[in-house]
Amino acid sequence: MLSLLTNLREVILRWWSGFTIQTRLMAAATLFVSLIMSGLTFWAVNTIQQDARGNDTRFGRDLGLLLAANVAPQIAENDLTEVARFSHRFYNSTSNIRYMIYADEEGRIFFGIPFSEPEVHNSLTIQRRIQLPEDYASHSDSPMVRQHITPDGEVTDVFVPLTHEGKNLGVLAIGINPNPTVTASSYLTRDVTLAVFISIWVMVILGAVFNALNITKPIKELLKGVRNIAAGNFQQRIDLPFGGTPELGELILSFNDMAERLERYEEQNIEELTAEKAKLETLVSTIADGAVLLDTDLKIVLVNPTARRLFGWEGSEIVGENVLHHLPSAVTMELTRPLYQVAAQKTSDDPELESTGGGEFRITLPEPTAHTVRIVLTRVLDQYRESIKGIAMTVQDITREVELNEAKSNFISNVSHELRTPLFNIKSFIETLHEYGENLSEQERREFLETANSETDRLTRLVNDVLDLSRLESSCRIYHFKPVDIAEPVEQTLRTYQLNARDKGIELLQEIAPNLPSVLGHYDLLLQVFDNLLGNGLKFTQPGGRVAIRAYLLEPSVHHHDETAQVRIEISDTGIGIDAEDQAAIFERFFRVENRVHTLEGTGLGLSIVRNIIERHHSCVHLVSEVGIGTTFWFDLDVCQEPTKSVEQLIPIEAEGTTTSSTAARIV
Repeated sequence: MLSLLTNLREVILRWWSGFTIQTRLMAAATLFVSLIMSGLTFWAVNTIQQDARGNDTRFGRDLGLLLAANVAPQIAENDLTEVARFSHRFYNSTSNIRYMIYADEEGRIFFGIPFSEPEVHNSLTIQRRIQLPEDYASHSDSPMVRQHITPDGEVTDVFVPLTHEGKNLGVLAIGINPNPTVTASSYLTRDVTLAVFISIWVMVILGAVFNALNITKPIKELLKGVRNIAAGNFQQRIDLPFGGTPELGELILSFNDMAERLERYEEQNIEELTAEKAKLETLVSTIADGAVLLDTDLKIVLVNPTARRLFGWEGSEIVGENVLHHLPSAVTMELTRPLYQVAAQKTSDDPELESTGGGEFRITLPEPTAHTVRIVLTRVLDQYRESIKGIAMTVQDITREVELNEAKSNFISNVSHELRTPLFNIKSFIETLHEYGENLSEQERREFLETANSETDRLTRLVNDVLDLSRLESSCRIYHFKPVDIAEPVEQTLRTYQLNARDKGIELLQEIAPNLPSVLGHYDLLLQVFDNLLGNGLKFTQPGGRVAIRAYLLEPSVHHHDETAQVRIEISDTGIGIDAEDQAAIFERFFRVENRVHTLEGTGLGLSIVRNIIERHHSCVHLVSEVGIGTTFWFDLDVCQEPTKSVEQLIPIEAEGTTTSSTAARIV
C-alpha cells in the first residue's frame, strides 16, 4: 500500500512538473478564487441556517408559552379531556409542530400527541418519562429551547414549565419542525455551491489536460526540436497534434518545413565541403612545399607528405601531437619561441610576432641527409579576421637553391678571375711593347705579340662561353637532324686535341667499328659533345695515360624486334676518376670536379651542355668511374633509317652549360 501511494505521488508530481509556469499559476489562481467563492457561499448558507434556527427557536418558545398558558388551568383542575381536546385542535392547526408532550413534575408523561388518550390512561401501559435537559432544573421558571438531529431531520425542542397560581404543575415539551421553505432553500444553495465548485475544478482539470495534450506537449516537442536543430540534427520532425489550435499547427508545419530545408541545405553543404576538402587535401598533398597546420595549442591538425619527408615523419602517426615534440632538434630550438608567441596572440592586429623578427626562418637540417629548409609561419584567422584559429607552417627545401647560389657565386668568381687574368696579361705585354718596343729584339717582340694573341684567344673563349650560356638560357633554336657519319666528328675532334695530347704525353685512341651506319643527329652539336668530353679526359689524365673514343653498333633486343638499331659511343680515359658522391651531380650546372683537385680551370658547364645535347637526341649520357682508375662516358644514338631525308625539330636548349674549346661548333 505504501509503495502504491509512493508511485501515485511520483506520477502526480511528474504530471504536475510537466505543466508550464503559466499553467501552474492559472491552476493556483483558479483554486484560490474557487475556495473564496465556495467559502462565501457556505458562509451565506450557514447564516441563512442560523437565522432559520433562530426563527424556529423564537416561534417554538412563543408557541409553547401560548399553549402552556391555555392548558395550565385545565391541568390544575385535572381536566385532561379538555387538555387533550385543546391540544389536538392546536396540533392540527399548526403544521410545524411535530409532537406535544405533557409531563408532571417528576417527568412522567401523562399526555402526548401524537400519543392516543387511551394509551395515556391504560394502567397496563408502561410508564414513560420525558428526558429533560440537564440544566433544566436551574431554569425551570422560564422556557428552555434546544435543537437536535433526528433520522427525519433537525428538530427544535421547547420546554415550557406549567404553572398556575404560582404552583408548578409539570412541563410541556413541544417539538418544532424547521421551516420547510428555508430548509429547501438552504439545501438548494448548498447543492448549487457544491455543483459550481465541482464544475470549476472539472473545467480546470479538463483545461489542464487540453493544455497538456494540445499546447504544452507540442510546445515541449518544439523546444526539443529547436535544441536538436541547434545541435545539428536536421532530421528532427514534429507530429501535428489532433485538434490543436490553428496557430500552433501552422507553427509546427513551419518548423518541419524549416528542418527539411536545413537538412537539404546541410546535405548540399556537406557535399560541397567534402569536395572542397578533398580538393584542398589533394592540393596540400601534391604541392612541392611541405605544409603543416597547427591549432592554437601547437597540436598538428594536418601534414602533407612533403613535410613528412623533410622532417622524417614517414610511418609515424603525429596528428594530434604537439609539433615541438616531433620536430628535429635544430628546428625545435629555432621555432619554439616564435610558435608560442604566435599561438599566444589573441587578435589579428597583435604586433608581437612582427616585433620579434617576423615569421620566416632558414634552418639547416643535419639529419638524415644534410639539407636546408625555409620555414614560414603564418597565422590562420577566422572569417572576420579578428581572432587566431591556428598556425600554418610552410616548409620549403631550398638545398638546391643554396647550392645553385653558391655555384653561381663560384661561377661569377671564376669567370671574373679568368677574364681578369688574360686582360692583365694582354695589357702588360702591350704596355711593354709600347714603352720598350725599340729596346726589344725582333724575337722578343714576336714572343710578346704571340702571348698577347694567345691571351686574346683565351679571352674570346671565355666570352663565347658566357654568350653561349646566355643564348641557351633565353632562346630556342630550330635544328635540322640529318644523317651523320659518326667517324667524321670523332676524327675532327681528335685532330683538334692531337697536339695538346702530344704535349702532355697522353695517347689518343680511336676505335670506330667498320661500316657503321649513319646516325640521326646534328653534326655541330655532336662535335661540341665530343669536344667537351675529350677535353675533360685530357684535362684530368696524367702524362702517360690514354684517352679513347669508341663507336660500335648495338643490335635490337631479341625481345623487342621493333626497336630501332643504335650506335653506342664511349669516351674513356685513365684519369683521376670521379668520387661516387660527385657522380650524381656531375652533370649539374656550375658543378666543377676540378675544385676537388684545387684547380680553377673551366666554368663547370661542359658536362651540363653534353647532357642537354644528348637528351635533345632522345638519349641519355651515362658514366662509369672509379677514383685512380679512370672514367668512361657513353651514350646511344639512333641509326638513321632514311639517310636522304632530314628531320627538322624545335629544340629548346636550357641554360645547362657551354663549350670548353674554341674549336667547338657555335649555336646560332
